[in-house]
Amino acid sequence: MGNVESGAIKILLDTCCVIWAVSDVSSLRATARQLLAEPDTDVSVSCVSCAEIACLADRGRIVLDRHWKTWFNHYVERNGWEVLDLNLEIIQEAWSLPGEFHTDPADRLLTATARVRRLALLTADRKLLDYPHVDTVW
Repeated sequence: MGNVESGAIKILLDTCCVIWAVSDVSSLRATARQLLAEPDTDVSVSCVSCAEIACLADRGRIVLDRHWKTWFNHYVERNGWEVLDLNLEIIQEAWSLPGEFHTDPADRLLTATARVRRLALLTADRKLLDYPHVDTVW
């Protein structure tokens, strides 16, 4: 595995990319913006990102233009993104990832979701970009 170039692919947005795609598109790299703009790109978001956004909003670490729940649902629907639930296979994969992986549970769950669902993970996170066992794009 490793990095994939932009094109007609299926991607999973990490939590920062969800927020940036909605609130601060300039934070996304040009490649990521192009990929999100292509009609052929299937974009998915994990329910884990919803939980992370809820925690960030509740702690005042991000400011949204509406309640986090309404915000998440609105922008998922508006952008036509698919929300992916967790299941036992993803949870088991998250704590069985090959090689060295850091301890952040959300990153583990997002990485496992991308691996199980065979999606490229759209992320700016250097730890995830450097992890050789998941396809990434940035």
